[in-house]
Amino acid sequence: MPRKGMRSIFFKSPSPTRMTPPSSPLHHTFSESLMAENIEVAQFIITKWDSSHDDNLVSVFSDKDEARQYLVSIKGLQKAMKYLVLHQSNSEKLVQAQLLMQTAMKRLQKEFYQILKSNRDYLDPESVSAHSSCRPSVSRSSFSEFEEEEEEDESENENGSVPEVERASLAAMADLRAIAEAMISAGYAKECIKVYKIIRKSIVDEALYHLGVERELTFQRIQKMEWEVLEFKIKNWLSAVKMAVKTLFYGERLLCDQVFSVSAAIRESCFTEISKGGALALFSFPENVAKCKKTPEKLFHILDLYEAVSGLWPEVESIFSFESTSAVRATAVNSLIKLGDTVRTMLMDFETAIQKDSSKTTVPGGGIHPLTRYVMNYISFLADYCGILSDIFADWPFTVPSALPESYFGSPDSEGGISSPISVRLAWFILVMLCKLDGKAAMYKDVPLSYLFLANNLQYVTEKVRQSNLKFLLGDDWLINHELKVKQYAENYEKIGWSKVLASLPENQTAEIPADLVNDHFKKFNSAFEEAYMKQVSWVVPDPKLRDHIKISLARRIIPIYKEFYEAYGGVQMKKEMWGESFIRFTPDDLGNYWSDMFYGSRSSGSVSSSSRGGGRSH
Repeated sequence: MPRKGMRSIFFKSPSPTRMTPPSSPLHHTFSESLMAENIEVAQFIITKWDSSHDDNLVSVFSDKDEARQYLVSIKGLQKAMKYLVLHQSNSEKLVQAQLLMQTAMKRLQKEFYQILKSNRDYLDPESVSAHSSCRPSVSRSSFSEFEEEEEEDESENENGSVPEVERASLAAMADLRAIAEAMISAGYAKECIKVYKIIRKSIVDEALYHLGVERELTFQRIQKMEWEVLEFKIKNWLSAVKMAVKTLFYGERLLCDQVFSVSAAIRESCFTEISKGGALALFSFPENVAKCKKTPEKLFHILDLYEAVSGLWPEVESIFSFESTSAVRATAVNSLIKLGDTVRTMLMDFETAIQKDSSKTTVPGGGIHPLTRYVMNYISFLADYCGILSDIFADWPFTVPSALPESYFGSPDSEGGISSPISVRLAWFILVMLCKLDGKAAMYKDVPLSYLFLANNLQYVTEKVRQSNLKFLLGDDWLINHELKVKQYAENYEKIGWSKVLASLPENQTAEIPADLVNDHFKKFNSAFEEAYMKQVSWVVPDPKLRDHIKISLARRIIPIYKEFYEAYGGVQMKKEMWGESFIRFTPDDLGNYWSDMFYGSRSSGSVSSSSRGGGRSH
């Protein structure tokens, strides 16, 4: 047996159970002379590379022929030891062979360490994952086929089919795989694994640190953070998680699979110890964020987190497929569950907040209400997450209140109708808001202004829908119905707001009107038009299309009637009469000029003067 102190603390003595009796066919084919020859060859080669007293390690694997000979000599030594254990268990040759094996394993452990350290750049996860599909070597027995594989490498290198960086990476993995198989075969798996885990875990931990993954970021810490700080950490996590999963952990899994292709149990053990802690820290972050206080501004970041984890789930399930990494899969799934619960809660809170909005202040001039802007901006952003929302609400169907007419949503079977549950849910949010706006419109003392307010706000809604993904979710039927309603509101504004102007003109333009009634009609028209203009000049229509529509509609509604009356009774001969001089204040063209100034909200409501007398109008 080996003497105490033969091995350094870097290398432990093999346990008595390492050598197992070989099968009987081996003993029939392996003679004593071959055994002795194998030990002699091994002693020559292993002693030549013994670095016990040499601090400057020259790698055996710097020369492929030397490496091949070294590994072959170890195989021969293993056969000799198996023979001796069975036939000459007390032989001095067995002691000699054990000492040689210790020396060889010590050397290979140092080689293994050196290759891992010196080839760090070539064995980084990004490099490994980049060429993972080139060589399906996980299933190969690299120790037994080392020579064949090296010949393939040389052939590929000569053909120039593999880039230099990839050649270096593949060569390093082949050497590591050969050493690992040799050490595992000889019963020194523990020593090999120890070196691998220490070096690779430090690399993975360092990479996660540079990606910004914090292991000590607990729920308690996250809960106490200011939102601006947490928002920064969420953005950093979103940029890190894809690199961590698709490159770092994926590359590390591939490297483990390749280096320890000979043993599934060792592959699992190494990968788990190297990656599990970092992966748990990575995927516990979104779960902890989801448990924090829920406020509206966090929703879209929560959806981003859900989208990131959900999108990476196939890779997570594949990379962490081992039983010993099931906690990583469970943490990712729990994150999705918590994030989904949070989204559902926040959207219910969003609906409640709309319903409970109690602002009593009217918007000057009937413009866009802050609630309209807030809700529509929120919903239009939600539309960008329709796929994620469909996943989150898959088991939470939305039931439309029975009192709501189905026509509001359009026919689900029609090409332009609302079909998906998420579309119905978003349409419902809009309807809840529109109901609140009906109540806010009633706060205006001027009925025409309340209709203008409704027209403005619904126009804002339809434009938001048309310019976002809501257009595809709500469909053409929804848009057409609500655009028609905008026109109805505008029409109601025109009818009520300018009803006195129309009523001041004679109903029957064909009948002859006495001069005193003509005078009366002009007086009433002047008064009604000026009153309507003065009141409405400060009202607003922010949307250019709706503004033009209302102006054109007013012109078509009023100008033809006034023009006919003006041309019949406001001609040159009428101007010669004294009463004509006083009461014809507006030409038909003046009306359009006045309307052109309206609905901007910034005009001051000054007096109205007659342009037909050359005075124009002063503001």
